Amino acid sequence: MKHPYHLPDPSPWPIIASLGGFLIVFGIILAAHYHSYLMLIAGTLLTLGTAFMWWRDVIKEARTPGAHSAIVRLGLRYGMVLFIGSEVMFFSGFFWAYFNFLLYPETQGNGMLVWPPSNIFTFDPFHLPLLNTMILLLSGCTVTWAHHGLLEGDKKALVNGLGITILLGLCFTGFQAVEYAHAPFKFWGGGVYSSVFFLATGFHGFHVIVGTLFLIVCYFRARANHFTPARHFGFEAAAWYWHFVDVVWLFLFICIYWYGAGNIAAE
Repeated sequence: MKHPYHLPDPSPWPIIASLGGFLIVFGIILAAHYHSYLMLIAGTLLTLGTAFMWWRDVIKEARTPGAHSAIVRLGLRYGMVLFIGSEVMFFSGFFWAYFNFLLYPETQGNGMLVWPPSNIFTFDPFHLPLLNTMILLLSGCTVTWAHHGLLEGDKKALVNGLGITILLGLCFTGFQAVEYAHAPFKFWGGGVYSSVFFLATGFHGFHVIVGTLFLIVCYFRARANHFTPARHFGFEAAAWYWHFVDVVWLFLFICIYWYGAGNIAAE
């Protein structure tokens, strides 16, 4: 029966992706406690392979004439909005934990009277964190440039804008890795400040990596002329996600790096 609604074909990828996620989480536990990385590697490879195959099927569906009607595209947009809303709630929990310690350190029952704890040296917010902030803000401009190029039928602007955005995302990830490598507090056993800091910024870094992969897929699709000014939800969803990542980082920079700065570590 022909109808305008979205009924995907049966797919094995959701359950396989769930298995990969389970192996990653369980692998992190094994790596943290027993320094065994086999399950973590297996889960990562399974998840990446599933993402490739799932994306392949989604692209094939999007390229099928008549599969994505106006109602289907509207439903996909609602779905992406709800997904980003769930991500907002996800990060709200991290900020809630951080401000609980920042505003009421004396209520934690472990002798902590100030935040950050007096034995913690924090990052200089106007060093690498500020550079990363500028990189992400610039990447938000370049992905918007790519979007305008798409709407105006300018393939060169679309491809170049996406390429620059991807490079900026990779630079951000690289600089955050450098920052973690020179952190003045330990990742393992560094106390409550270390736990909250690495949880919030680390999960944001994970989202940057996912967003970069999302944009890489869009880059190759743009080169293959998969997008038109009227039909480009795949790119639109990636741009929305990337802007969400930008905004979350601004809150992280202001609340954790700047407002929550304590004794600045020596260079």
